[in-house]
Amino acid sequence: MKRPEKILIIRTDRLGDVILSTPVIRNLRLAFPDAYIAFLCRPYTKEVLAGNPYLDEVIVYDKYDKQRSLFSSLRFCFYLRKNKFDWAIILHPTNRAHLLTFFAGIPFRAGWDKKMGFLLSKKIPHYKQKGEKHELEYTLDILRALEIPVKDKSLYFPLKKDKEALVEKLLIEHGLGKDDVFLVFHPSASCVSKRWPLNYFSSLVKLFKKEGISKIVVVTSRQETVNAGGLIKDHPDLIDLRGKLDISGLGALIKRAALFVSNDSGPVHIAASLGVPVISIFGRNKPGLAPTRWGPLGKNCFYLHKDTGCKKCFAHNCQKGFLCLKAVKPQEVFDLAMTILAK
Repeated sequence: MKRPEKILIIRTDRLGDVILSTPVIRNLRLAFPDAYIAFLCRPYTKEVLAGNPYLDEVIVYDKYDKQRSLFSSLRFCFYLRKNKFDWAIILHPTNRAHLLTFFAGIPFRAGWDKKMGFLLSKKIPHYKQKGEKHELEYTLDILRALEIPVKDKSLYFPLKKDKEALVEKLLIEHGLGKDDVFLVFHPSASCVSKRWPLNYFSSLVKLFKKEGISKIVVVTSRQETVNAGGLIKDHPDLIDLRGKLDISGLGALIKRAALFVSNDSGPVHIAASLGVPVISIFGRNKPGLAPTRWGPLGKNCFYLHKDTGCKKCFAHNCQKGFLCLKAVKPQEVFDLAMTILAK
């Protein structure tokens, strides 16, 4: 197979998925140091990739807005065709990704044999739904199938100086100096099946306060601020930065934290990529959704997850009131947090 001069990596799903795919970029760069490597992503995950030293370009594909229609997607195909990529590596299978690369005339297209997988040049059997290993390893399996050596599995998140300065300013405005130790809580997630009860977060805050730890920052995305409203109501003295930071700003904030406590969500992987201690609270036990596949990676990364004996996990369609989430008690999270902070 001809050595590629231009490679397009594609992943158009969510924040955490893209972060967990960053080792692919690094290993492709190690294998093809002179190649032009681009990454195609959704608009809101661009910040995870812009500034990555192993990438030459970030291309945005807005499948829910600008490129939603058939006509606009076809026009995007012609844009890709003009770039004359030799390879397309599709990390998450979607009909659109397979169609785009096929009609863009990219000669070699590798990815999972699912959702119009017949359009691929190299089809890899899809078995990720079994959840037998971590998403990072599944992603790297595509490189392994192409006989590309996997030499580095480290995650990467680009920190930006302007965002770090913005975060420092915000923290000072809320009474936190450069040497102050604080925690960051993220009591939100994209799906109700991932959200630890808000009153549990409130109880966790009380436990920290009893221990004399009261400097706690609360964050969510702009779209999910309501998910933490009750926590702020219970504890109005918390530092409320809900919806005030973009992804780059959130990374800068997490980097300054002593500990990040969160539901199963994308920001967990930001913390992991930055080497910040993290506790992620998991509920779902469905193969492919459980922490075996999606837990945070790193020596300072921990998760809490309980098997409540459900014969089958229905995830967001749970009929038992999300007993698995409720089974993780605030005292357990607190005890683990204190052990981490004592190191």
